[in-house]
Amino acid sequence: MANVVGQGAAGRSTRTLRAEGALATITTEPEAPDRVRRVLEQALVFAGAALVAVYTPSEDGEQLRLVESAGVPRTLCGVRDSYSAAGHSPAAEAVRGGRPVWLGPEELAAQAQARRVPARDFSLAALPVQHGAGGCLLAVSERPGGFDPDDRVCLGLVADAVTLPGRQPTADGDGEPAPDAFVLAMDTGRVRVGDGILGLFGLGPDDFDGRVETLMGLTVPEDLPSVMSVVESDHMTIGERELDFRVEQPAGPPKWLRLRGRLLPGGEGRPARLVGSVADASTLRADVTDVARVQRLATALATAVTVREVGKAVVAALRGPLRADRIAVAELEGDRLVVTVLDPPEPDAWPDLWRAEWPDAPVRTMPTLAAVLREGRARIWSADSALETSLAEVGPGGLAMLPLSAGNRTAGACLIGWDAPHHFGADERALLTAAAGLAGQALMRARAFDAEHELVGMLQRQLLPRRLPRLPGAVAVARYLPSTAGLELGGDWYDVIPLPDNHVALVIGDVQGHSAGAATLMGQMRTALRAYAVEGHTPDVVVSHANRLLVDMESDLFATCCYVEIDLEQGSGWCVRAGHLPPVLRHPDGSTEIAESEGGPPLGVVARADFPMSPLRLRPGTVVALTTDGLVESVEADIDEGMDHLARRLAAADPADLGLVADGLLGRAPRSDDVALLLMRYEGMTLRPLRETWTVWRVPQAVGHARRFTRRTLRSWGVGEDLDTALLVVSELVTNALVHTEGQVRLDLTLVGDRLRLAVADASPRSPAKPNSIGWEATGGRGILLVEALSAAWGTVPVSGGKQVWAELGTHR
Repeated sequence: MANVVGQGAAGRSTRTLRAEGALATITTEPEAPDRVRRVLEQALVFAGAALVAVYTPSEDGEQLRLVESAGVPRTLCGVRDSYSAAGHSPAAEAVRGGRPVWLGPEELAAQAQARRVPARDFSLAALPVQHGAGGCLLAVSERPGGFDPDDRVCLGLVADAVTLPGRQPTADGDGEPAPDAFVLAMDTGRVRVGDGILGLFGLGPDDFDGRVETLMGLTVPEDLPSVMSVVESDHMTIGERELDFRVEQPAGPPKWLRLRGRLLPGGEGRPARLVGSVADASTLRADVTDVARVQRLATALATAVTVREVGKAVVAALRGPLRADRIAVAELEGDRLVVTVLDPPEPDAWPDLWRAEWPDAPVRTMPTLAAVLREGRARIWSADSALETSLAEVGPGGLAMLPLSAGNRTAGACLIGWDAPHHFGADERALLTAAAGLAGQALMRARAFDAEHELVGMLQRQLLPRRLPRLPGAVAVARYLPSTAGLELGGDWYDVIPLPDNHVALVIGDVQGHSAGAATLMGQMRTALRAYAVEGHTPDVVVSHANRLLVDMESDLFATCCYVEIDLEQGSGWCVRAGHLPPVLRHPDGSTEIAESEGGPPLGVVARADFPMSPLRLRPGTVVALTTDGLVESVEADIDEGMDHLARRLAAADPADLGLVADGLLGRAPRSDDVALLLMRYEGMTLRPLRETWTVWRVPQAVGHARRFTRRTLRSWGVGEDLDTALLVVSELVTNALVHTEGQVRLDLTLVGDRLRLAVADASPRSPAKPNSIGWEATGGRGILLVEALSAAWGTVPVSGGKQVWAELGTHR
């Protein structure tokens, strides 16, 4: 096996060569107690297996018993602890026939064991093991297409590298255990331990009740999950296990102990038992090949979702056990390496070139590193090796370069350096090889996650307002923070809707769930609320319409919403809540209150629901805060406590800069849920418009009454020079409304500075049509042309099921 890498290398893939190299390194110590498991782990790295297990015949030769496994729990794949040697299982057929058995999802579904498997698509491989006592290697793949040709070659290499022990005897352990030994019955949790182990736990023989829970109660809480993964039958797998953990001491720091155990399958009428030993690990030399370290790295990488988190997990798993002086983890982007983690982070700990070029350096500046990345194989240099300066100064006493690869793609590199001369043993080489494979796969997943997370964020930003409008007499800011727990799209949204007559609507809401469906519904609800608001409906009608729309959509999701309409001229407002949090008001004197407002049910729950309006009164300097539950609710505090905390933090903030206030409020957000925050500071309008309204009755003298009202009002406002023009425009607008519509007609006059706005509202949603041309004999159609000719601007806006036709004139007072 030592020279297999050089044989036929030209015809083998890079992955096959790397697998051969890793197996050759592991098999240099055939007597290592964890050698079989380390060999099996290479099938996870190089063959893409989700689970790999090895079986050997029992003493009587009637069964194939599980010796060791690696990967996901066997129960997920329906893999058993033993198979009948004379049965028709793939394992038995591979052993009897002396040839591999390959089964796809269809063939596997026909097997009897498929009834024990959840509804998932698996591919299974069974390869005979010829060395030692013989047996079978069983591998399971979850990938579409199963094992490809390179995967099958790598599985064959793993099967050739496995050397099995002799035939498996029946589980023993009925006698008294040695002082450092224990026997744990997996079904009852009763354990027999030697006196030496009791001493390590600080117990005497009379103090111990024979329950494993008693010993676990003395374990440091942070290490308890690792210990439980060994002593609980649902997590433990057949074979050797090793684990370092800590136990509390009456005085001083906790003591490190090392557990070595093996789960023995039970026979007829006998439960499975965990047998092993516990020793004082504080007096033992740290073993860099400790399986527990690889397991910890695999666990950390399984929860690392970003590229930076992967880098931190690699550094935490390798620097201490290897006693390295520095570690760098870099991501490969095209022909450049972008450093994600440097440890130690201080610039003085790294060569001058690195401080000048990195964290973004072209690979060509370090030819040796570029060659390692091309080959895809880990390389190690001892002290005083001939390397370019930029690499030699990273590890003058020794340097390891690990390409982080997954499949045939290289995602990055890890550099590990030592200052003092360092000897690389076989154990360290095996650890580096296993770590590089695991980190490469994790880095590829993290890169995909980062890309998808950016896509999710872009989609979320497209569904929210790009910018908030400028408001007369008020300032508004908003913030949105996506959840950090995964890639799911959130359903939180906000909006600021300018309305006629210096009104503004503040909206915030939250759609149930975290999915693309929730985000899509969020966009629909935001658009619907804006449309209903712009039509001129009152706040309760706006929310009611949105509720009926969501019910009619027959969605499985519901939404909460808080809608606040504020009159910026008067400093008054109305609040409508649909299952959402109430606004928080910060008054000019610094006091805060949670606005008392009645609420209706969430949108989309009840078709005919009432959404009462609650009044708000704002003085200049008042801040209105609307938020979603992601800011105020967490596992540590309920919503009421969170709202009180938000009110206190808002009271302590300086409202002069709302952007800083918003950033401060979000600084400690839990981020387990997405968060939306909308703040508005009401300042009051320095120039208030002059307004008057007249209801036009449908009587023969209606137009004349409207003209007299307009003349009287404009004269009281000091408008005299442009009075005739205004009266002509009013006559045309009122006449059009009376002739072409039915129902109530209303005339609104507004003067802001030197701008006069004349508006006529009616009950018809149909906008007036401007004729393209008018003949000399035509009797109508000239009214809108006159309005257009006399006005600086004119237009039509929807108002509560009808419309409002308006025209603006410049005035001289």
